Amino acid sequence: MRILVASHTYIVDLNCEKLRSLAALDPRNEVTIVVPRRWRPGGVQNKIIEPVARQEGNFRVVPVANFSENNQGLLCFGWDLVTLLREFRPDIIQVEQGSKAIAYSQFITLNRLLGLKAKNLFFTWWNLPYDLKFPVSLLERYNLGHTDGVVVGNQDGADILRDRGYQGPMRVMPQLGVDEQLFRPQPQPELAASLGIDPGEFVVGYVGRFVPEKGLGTLIQALAGLGDRPWKLLLLGRGPLKETLAASAEAAGIGDRIRWIESVPHDDVPRYINLMSTLVLPSETTYQFKTLTAAGWKEQFGHVLIEAMACQVPVIGSDSGEIPHVIGDRGLTFPEGDGAALGQCLAKLMDSREYAQSLGQQGYQRCLTHYTNRALAQELLAFYQELAP
Repeated sequence: MRILVASHTYIVDLNCEKLRSLAALDPRNEVTIVVPRRWRPGGVQNKIIEPVARQEGNFRVVPVANFSENNQGLLCFGWDLVTLLREFRPDIIQVEQGSKAIAYSQFITLNRLLGLKAKNLFFTWWNLPYDLKFPVSLLERYNLGHTDGVVVGNQDGADILRDRGYQGPMRVMPQLGVDEQLFRPQPQPELAASLGIDPGEFVVGYVGRFVPEKGLGTLIQALAGLGDRPWKLLLLGRGPLKETLAASAEAAGIGDRIRWIESVPHDDVPRYINLMSTLVLPSETTYQFKTLTAAGWKEQFGHVLIEAMACQVPVIGSDSGEIPHVIGDRGLTFPEGDGAALGQCLAKLMDSREYAQSLGQQGYQRCLTHYTNRALAQELLAFYQELAP
């Protein structure tokens, strides 16, 4: 089977591991990834990235000339895409830019004009209802009308696509898996000592941005109500909310229990997760954000949850978005924004280390079964085989 996947996501080599695993499942599979030749991710990585072509047996990454260097919806590709499609003649085309993407329309159209007869798929994370106006409404109608299958990153997104009229095959699975060789149980006594964390202390951890929608204010509130239990809070990340959080912690008398860690290289993240007795993702749905077609944000997946699970660290998450579906019954969840309920979850783990350890083992098994790159590759290949037997 010849599989072509197109997305700006894969300009980062680490993000290609699931598709490498897909190629490794069967040497008869050929996997080609199309990425933009120039892309500006934005945020802390606000510079132009120019990925290089690479070939690894039956897996390859091909940078293609592109229009729009920082807008997912407007991204489309130059004439060399036509040459690539003629030569490769894929059986599967998956464009990971959402249902309204111009790039997806481009691939659909070229698929028809070139007579490739490939199955058209797209991937989306979007998990809030939206309204469209002409011409974007026409673009989405064209895309959905020529779609043979959808991979969607969360259950809410799947429900929205059904409401918008798509009734074809669909799989709910994340875009990226976890590397269980990198994220694995690794005790870190030296790192703990360097941060002033005593061996008997319970370490509550968070990894991510310090922004209001991540619910860190609720986490501070929950910890302030835990009395004299021995704990430390490890916050790994950065963001505009840091000073506000620090002030709230000082006002609650717990400022000295927090360990602030600026963002570290990805390879170092597992060391810090392994310091944690639990990882908390207290995300909170908000409607402050607006785009041309939608308003709001809720947690689309929570990748750090599966990274913690892979390290056998028990997880606690709010009920925002996809979090309860990711955790299942192998961790603890609480109503978003409810500091008292989060405090009860934390106390439950602090007061029974045996229960916490058991929960960590359960999360670990769930991760290995559902969320490693190989597990996702197997699920994705099975879906492709259903569409193009």
